[in-house]
Amino acid sequence: MTSPFASKRTYRFLIGSQYFIYFGVLGIFLPFFNLYCYHLGFSGFQIGILSAVRSVAMVLFPLIWGALADRLDVRRPIYILCCFCSALIWMLYLFTVDFWPMLAITSFYGIFYSPIISFLEAFSMDILGKEKKSYGRIRVWGSVSFIAVVLVLGKIIELYSVEIIVVLILAGSLMLAVISTQIPDLQITKMGRLPGVSRSLLETRVLVFLSCAFLMLVSHGAYYGFFSIHLETLGFGSAFIGLTWALASIAEILIMLRSGQIFNRFSIKSVLIFSFMAAALRWLILFFAQSAVTILLSQLLHALTYGTFHIASILYIDRLAPEKAKTLGQAVNNAISYGLGLMVGFFFNGYLYEIIGSFALFLISCLIALSGGLLFWGFCLIDRRRQYTGGSGQKTEVG
Repeated sequence: MTSPFASKRTYRFLIGSQYFIYFGVLGIFLPFFNLYCYHLGFSGFQIGILSAVRSVAMVLFPLIWGALADRLDVRRPIYILCCFCSALIWMLYLFTVDFWPMLAITSFYGIFYSPIISFLEAFSMDILGKEKKSYGRIRVWGSVSFIAVVLVLGKIIELYSVEIIVVLILAGSLMLAVISTQIPDLQITKMGRLPGVSRSLLETRVLVFLSCAFLMLVSHGAYYGFFSIHLETLGFGSAFIGLTWALASIAEILIMLRSGQIFNRFSIKSVLIFSFMAAALRWLILFFAQSAVTILLSQLLHALTYGTFHIASILYIDRLAPEKAKTLGQAVNNAISYGLGLMVGFFFNGYLYEIIGSFALFLISCLIALSGGLLFWGFCLIDRRRQYTGGSGQKTEVG
């Protein structure tokens, strides 16, 4: 009979492998898909629309799939369905290079692709149990994969062409789908009435955090949408572009490996505020930077703007969400931040790119990240004061 320890170790390996493949595919998509569209002759606005439509799906469908999974206790079947359907829909990119068909494919692809990461986060929280602060040790495999892919792919693209990414993403997506069938069917508590269990997701602390996370990801719109294009217009090649993305992930890995120590020493709120400030600094540097060294050094801040921010966000929402709606809680977090936030960021930056150029986009991003950080910091001060001066006198601070 398999011991619980062995089973848990196997579960961690399976989830780690899913992160490895998911972020390996993302390592192809993020640096090079918009660049692929740019080489097809799409305008900055069209590229922004494609990115934003994908983000619209990140807003709507994780919530729909997440609520359905928690209510009917069908998280695993939905996860497998979404993995297979998204891979098959991606295959359609092989048959067109025109904007309107690609827009339609992107729309349908997002329906099934969008909930995958929030389901993975929920699986991770269930498997880790009381060891949730060590989440970074599982998630780090995604960063390792991302680094390996962007370093190798940049050189491959220079030898061949950027069109190769469509086939490679398809291959990775099919691998993700096949391995998804091995994810354990963990017991999760069925959801009660949606309004009852989701009421805590409408508390002031949650709404303020989601608003600030939204601003954080809006500020990332210029980076995820136009950073590679920005570098190419500065005269850098695909190998250097891959190197910049890889360096960012290396910094992220170092943080994730130490996530347990970081969150044992610092509160979740403190880490979040520090991450906002680091993002503002990072975008400000890119506003001025033109040298390879400065650009590479700025990528080290990804450890904070994504690494610590992402882990802190997952932990913060996991604490605030009720036990009967953990999947929905993570889905809401992903929908508002990586969905709605990036959607607005892509639309906004896609429109402004043609008018003011890529340098100015990063200055605006700096101001947006700074505003999110100041808002969250201000609310934390008010919330702490209210906790200590309230009638009950009981401290209920999260993080």
